[in-house]
Formats: sequence, structure tokens, C-alpha cells
Amino acid sequence: MSKKNKEKVIAYTNSQLKQSILNIFAKKPNAVFNYKQMAKRLEVNDITTKHQIAALLSELKKEKQIEEVHNGKYRLFKQSGYLTGIVDLTAQGSAYIVCQGELKDIFVSQRNLRGALGGDEVKVYVYALRKNQNPEGEVVQILKRAKQYFVGTMEVSDSFAFMIPDSKSLNTDLFIPKAKLNNAQNGDKVIAQIIEWNERGKNPVGEVITVLGKAGENETEMHAILAEFELPYHFDEKVLQAAELISDEISQEEIDKRKDFRNITTITIDPVDAKDFDDALSYRVLENGNYEVGVHIADVTHYVLTDSILDEEAYKRATSVYLVDRTVAMLPERLSNGICSLKPNEDKLCFSAVFELTDEAKIVNEWFGKTIINSNRRFTYEEAQTIIETKEGEWVDEILKLDFLAKKIREKRFKNGSISFDRIEMKFEIDETGKPLQVFFKESKDSNKLIEEFMLLANKRVAQSIGKVKDKSKAKTFVYRVHDEPNMEKLINFSEFIKKFGYSLNLASRQEITVSINKLLKDVVGKTEANLIETLAVRSMAKAIYDVDNIGHYGLAFDYYTHFTSPIRRYPDMMVHRLLFDYINGGKSGNKPYFSERCKHSSDMENRAALAERSSTKYKAVEFMKDKVGNVYEGVISGVTEWGIYVEINEFKIEGMISLREMEDDFYVFDEKNYVIQGKSKKRRFQLGDAIEIQIVRANMERKQLDFVIAD
Repeated sequence: MSKKNKEKVIAYTNSQLKQSILNIFAKKPNAVFNYKQMAKRLEVNDITTKHQIAALLSELKKEKQIEEVHNGKYRLFKQSGYLTGIVDLTAQGSAYIVCQGELKDIFVSQRNLRGALGGDEVKVYVYALRKNQNPEGEVVQILKRAKQYFVGTMEVSDSFAFMIPDSKSLNTDLFIPKAKLNNAQNGDKVIAQIIEWNERGKNPVGEVITVLGKAGENETEMHAILAEFELPYHFDEKVLQAAELISDEISQEEIDKRKDFRNITTITIDPVDAKDFDDALSYRVLENGNYEVGVHIADVTHYVLTDSILDEEAYKRATSVYLVDRTVAMLPERLSNGICSLKPNEDKLCFSAVFELTDEAKIVNEWFGKTIINSNRRFTYEEAQTIIETKEGEWVDEILKLDFLAKKIREKRFKNGSISFDRIEMKFEIDETGKPLQVFFKESKDSNKLIEEFMLLANKRVAQSIGKVKDKSKAKTFVYRVHDEPNMEKLINFSEFIKKFGYSLNLASRQEITVSINKLLKDVVGKTEANLIETLAVRSMAKAIYDVDNIGHYGLAFDYYTHFTSPIRRYPDMMVHRLLFDYINGGKSGNKPYFSERCKHSSDMENRAALAERSSTKYKAVEFMKDKVGNVYEGVISGVTEWGIYVEINEFKIEGMISLREMEDDFYVFDEKNYVIQGKSKKRRFQLGDAIEIQIVRANMERKQLDFVIAD
């Protein structure tokens, strides 16, 4: 076969190919394609993928994403009428309505929002599309408010009062009548709600619900962040009382129901500041020369009974929240730091996954069930790391062997296509008032990876034990941690971007993608562009969620995966414990719709907690840089938008923005496709990833934002 006629074979998954097809239709909404023309656009020559394209065109037609205009010829589905979607506000006050199943978001001008706010579910009328026009519409009904309460700072005068909102989801100040101030004073940070909004009126009318304290004080600001994301910052008295009523005594009757591991070497390895220890490892050498490793997890559901007041509170919260200066626990302290915490030299009830491993870390036997343990020693990650590096210290033989086995398991995981996202985490050293004194970076070392590997193993094997059945129709309801395949367009854009740094990705198959991403992440370690490339790599991936329908975990390359190992801080782990225990004891399949709803809520709350954690980090970052206004730093362009250039300071990995409004030397235009801002006259270019020197001009605590200018 000549080189000219040689087939180009690229293994596409259905979802990757479908997205690529839709992208082509989106770029040419009036063009008509048959499957051969589409294959040519995609540079596909092999007959198998051409048939795949033909089948997907038919599928997209059924989904009403494209329409057949002639026999076998398709174009983008043209629609006018009513759709339902979620409001995504822009900085300018207009919005895009994100509708599930629709290829393009619907633009709505500020005047046509009819009082809809960011995150609201709305009914939108979509205007008929004209040639080469993006879809536009207007909100006709607000179906569901995303937020009831808003956080902001009061401006109170003799004649009027306004709340200036912290969040961009409310893009107008809230007018507060004097009778609705609830004793709020000028400069107070408050929680308020909207009580009236005449669409033709300039400002919505609200009332103050809670006064949090003076703006700028640490306690006030941390509570404000929690309130902004509608997360709790204290437990109701009745919940605390319910926790106090739980006995910490373990009866002999309960011990007799469990496997006893109290005489087997058991350790915990956790962060130095950890208070709740929800996992422990036991280790012993068996008579046949193999190793028994027990992954012991706090048996939270033994104490927190289904539908109890504690269970209802744990479900409502769904996760612990980790702000810079505090942990907002899912369970009251008596449980999280006391009864359930696997403290050393105390008998503790556990739910365990116990593995018999060969010297090559091959599993030859496994067991899941209830146990009782007594941990011999609590190690910090730093202590365990010192033992691994020096090969000296308490329980050195056990720790070194666990480390050896963990590395074998890790090696196999990467060989099977797991992606290595070992990101360096920014942390703050803070004083007793919450003031950030220093920035430092936490890196995952062998001691962290030792624990991580055995937790991943337990999560994977627990999921397999329930989900891996020959007849899928007979699989019992279970809670999975799923991670979808990445969006191919995002990966292609990412691949193009990293070429400017001299890197490349191979997108020919799933295996090639993961191998080349792992190589990339290894190659950028220690480089100036490392944090930017790692961040963009993560953004190119889908987001992991909880679901009762298993699709596997792409990032880990596991066909079955769940969360079993952290029930003190994650509600899905509690659901997994209950289902697993029921099934071990011959129970019937759980109610799928019930657990599906709980998975969705847990995923939503996890996302909300992550946003709050990020917000607290941003606040502390701005506070840390406040006394550095005027200083000049080297940085890298980490983002470009139509309103400005985001720059990450190399020394601190802290981000700020250069506003285009303040770049007065030229008129700058945003090139979205190439991540570039370019001047019209002087042609000066600012591209994602470029090195740049900036000067800090403002540290806006209220907006949690640093403002930069380009240094002279």
C-alpha cells in the first residue's frame, strides 16, 4: 500500500466521536454533511470509524441535536421556542442559559433576564436562529431560585441602606428598608434575602436575616464564606444532644459478632494536624509467606443509624468542609474526633477490607466485614516519611514492607492507564487570629502515597465485589464514584496549547492519552509552567461524581470504583457501608431512585464545599498579599478573557488580574481560539503561558481579588 493511500486509524470512543461531530456542526450551523463528508472533516479514512460516524449521525438525529434534510444528509437542528436551563451570569450582567442536551448556550441580555440570578433554573424563549447567529432568547419564567440568601456588606446612611453583595450571582445591590435592618450597622457583614423585586425597579428590596459581624474580621469572613455557599457553621443543640447520648462502651456481645484484629500490628498515618482518624492499616506475615494487609475504616454507621437525627444532619451536610483555618465537620465532634476516631491504644469498631498479597502485591484472597481493632501507633506523614527514607524508627519493618507493596500496586495502576495528578497544594501558616503569616506548598511523598494506594485498593475491590457480575441486570444497587471520559475538543485544545512549551500529547487511543498525559505531568515538574499546565490538564478532564449507574473511573482507569474509606467526613461512604453490610448478609437490592437522589445531593454538596474551600483560600491569599501592594513580581499568564489577563505569581502561586481597561497603551482584542490578547495598533500580544512582570496595585478583600498592572 502506498503512503498516500495508507489508512489513518484513530480509535475513538462513541462519546469522543459524537462530541467531535457536534463541534463541526456547531462551527457551520447551516452546512449539510453526509457521513462521508463528516469523515473527511474528521480526517478519518478507515471503514470501521466511517460506519461508527454513520451510526452516530442517526443517533444524534433521534436526540434532536441534528436534523436530516435529505436522505443521509444532516445539519444542526434549528430550534425556536421554549427551553429550560440554568443561568450562568457574566461579569457584565448578561447571561448564558445552559440547557441540558443543547449544543450551544443561549445568550440573554441583562434587560431580558427578568430578575433571574446566577444558578437559577429558568424557562427561556429562544428566538429563531438567523444565518451565522448564536442562539439568543429571553427569560419568561423563573422556575427555581438557586439561592434564597445572599451575603454582603452594609452601607447604612440616615436616609437609606444597601447591602453590597459579595457574590457575583447577585449583580445588583440590595435595598434594605430601615424597618428590615435587624440592627445591622454600617460596615457589618450580613445575610439577607430578597422580599420584593419589581422587574422595572432599579434594585430588589431585601431584609437582613443575620448579622455576621464586622467586615474584615477573620471570624466574620469565614462565616460569610460558609453562608455564601449555604453551608452550616454550627450544629443545632438537638444534634449535639443526640451525639452525647451515644455510648462509647463496646459490649462483649458486639465484639463476638466481629473479627478481632486487636493483637495484630495496626497503625494510622495522617496529617500532623488531623483530629479525626477514619482509616488504619494492619499488617502481618502469614505462614505461607504472603502478607495480610487490613484496611480498617471507622464503623460510623454502627453509631449513626439510618433516619436518625444524626443521619439526617450528616446527609444534609454530605461532607466535611475544609476552610483555610478550620474544619466544618459532617458529624459532631463527639463522633468525628472521639468515638469513631481510630485513636491509638483504644478499642475501636471498624468496617474492614482485608487482603492477602504476594510479594508482587497480587491479591490471592480478600474479605470484607466488621472488625474490632486497637491501633498500636499514630504516625504523622512526616514521621512515616522519615522512616521510609532513613530505614530507621518504630515499626520500621512493617512500614517499609507496606511501602514496598504500595509501590507495586501503584506501578500496576499506572501500567493499566491511571493518570498521575500529584499536584502541589498551597497552604498557609496562620496565627491565632487567622492572619496568614507564610505560604508553603504540600507535596505528596511516599508516606502519603502508601496510604493513598491502599485506600484506592479498598475502594476499588469493594465496588468490584458488588458491581462485577456476569448478568448486569442482576447487579444490585450501589453507590459508585464515577469519572467520565474527557471532552475530546478540550483535549485537542490543550494538546495544541502545550506545543508552545515544546510538549505534545498522543490522542490516538485511551491508552496513548493516559501515557502521554503522565509523561507530560512528569516532564513539567519543577518548571515555571508546571502549575499552569497541571491546572489546564485537570480542566480538560470531566468531573468525578457519585452515581448509582456505573461508568467506571477514567482518571484511575478502574472499571469499578466507590468511596468506602472516609465515612467520618463523607456521606456517600456511609451509604456504601450500609449497602455492603446488607449485601454481605444476604439483603435485597437497595431502592435505586432513593440512592440516586442521595448521590446527586452528595455530588452537589461536594461541589459547593469545594467552592467554599477555594473562596477561603482566595481570601487568605489576598490578605497575605495586602502588605505587598506596590511590589513587582515575575509571573506567568494563567488565563486570558475579554475583560483581562490573569497572572500567577511564580513565588507564591497566587493569582491576580490585569484589567484591559487599565491597559491604555493600545486597544486590545481577545482572541478566544488562541488564548491571546492582542493590541490593534502596536500588535503587542499576551498569550496564555507567557512570562510577564507585574506590579500589585490593589488587594480587594471584599472581592477576594488582586489587581495588577504590567510592570514598567
